[in-house]
Amino acid sequence: MSQARVPYLLGHTEVASLFKVERQTSQKWRTEGTLPEPDLVASGNPYWLLTTVLQISGGDRQADKQQLVAYRAGIIEGYDVQDKEHLPVVLGIQEVGRVLGKDAQAISRWRNRRQIAEADLMLSGSPLWLLETILTDARQRQRTVVPAEVTRLRAGQRTPQKFRGRKHCTPATPALQEPLPGAQAFSAADQTAAAEFLASVLAQGFSVVIKPQR
Repeated sequence: MSQARVPYLLGHTEVASLFKVERQTSQKWRTEGTLPEPDLVASGNPYWLLTTVLQISGGDRQADKQQLVAYRAGIIEGYDVQDKEHLPVVLGIQEVGRVLGKDAQAISRWRNRRQIAEADLMLSGSPLWLLETILTDARQRQRTVVPAEVTRLRAGQRTPQKFRGRKHCTPATPALQEPLPGAQAFSAADQTAAAEFLASVLAQGFSVVIKPQR
């Protein structure tokens, strides 16, 4: 089978390598929102288009040019996709299992025994296949496919799955604090006013410091 053309995609490991940081830093960028929502989630793992990842460059965060060249060279038939709407159907082990009516463990066994097509991509330690690669391989091996699942995937519908990466957390907006009441001075003749002021401040949840003056 000839090498299929595959889109340039990156998982956390590839993002970290591109920017020469730790994988945990890439995960932190995802949590903080520096990395936007993934362009693809396959088998619970997040992936981003190269074009998406390059857009976060700026200031001290710059993609390393040599790493970028090495990344592109490592995906022989890779090509740029500008928008996730133009992504081909890409499957992880879980999705392949649904297409072939098997569980993920069975697909992993087939892969270990070389009884299924080689993955089109290996990202962050996980294999990814194009849907067409799996369908062609199934025909050659006379395996049954689940037509309804193929139709759903081609329509962009994926079975909800537990997301393995850290979820994006929007920082909570701090509550606006009421301004502190202005300091006031009272004399012995102002006992009633002083008591009313004290009661009002305490009722608002503030504490009060009394400083006697001569």
